[in-house]
Amino acid sequence: MTSPSPLLYDTYYHIYNRGNNRENIFIQERNYTHFMNLYARYIEPVAETFAYCLLRNHFHLSVRIKSEDEIVETLNKTQKVSSEPRKPPGSDYPSQQFSNFFNAYAKAINIAYNRTGSLFQHPFGRVPITTDRQFWNVIAYIHQNPQKHEFVADFRDWKWSSYGVMLSERPTKLQREVVMKWFGGKQEYIDLHAQWVTEADAKWFAEADID
Repeated sequence: MTSPSPLLYDTYYHIYNRGNNRENIFIQERNYTHFMNLYARYIEPVAETFAYCLLRNHFHLSVRIKSEDEIVETLNKTQKVSSEPRKPPGSDYPSQQFSNFFNAYAKAINIAYNRTGSLFQHPFGRVPITTDRQFWNVIAYIHQNPQKHEFVADFRDWKWSSYGVMLSERPTKLQREVVMKWFGGKQEYIDLHAQWVTEADAKWFAEADID
């Protein structure tokens, strides 16, 4: 299998992965929370997040990898005042952060449930998002996933999804304003989610469907 290209700076992506051999990556409710806590630690410094959905055996994300300058600025803000300013982290830094994130979560699951070996499939899926239509569709596709795979009868009821967060007023680190601006507003966001994303549309941002 050909290794995928490293994640590029200042680029939008649909990122997804599933459990090795299709096994569950979330066993208990607390696992979802731990996944998101680790996500905040490893990924928020390197990426903006537009949508997410965590399912029992896989997950989906819509993100923009920050520019190199943005990442350096973030790293400088979080390091000790007495430290030397951070230098550009290198072309593979975003990809390495995702790998570190997955490894940290897998280690926690292995310890908690007395398992060994890889938890996730390798490599993780990543598809660049390059058009407005892709952006709308990938977000709707991500949110519709729980219903598509019959985890719930209505995707709006799935707890571990950003669909409802986008419609709420509660504080969030998700790029809510950007998403709403791209969709055109809350009603347009709701209306576009009511239109099912077809397999033909999905092929442009989900090269290998995850189930």
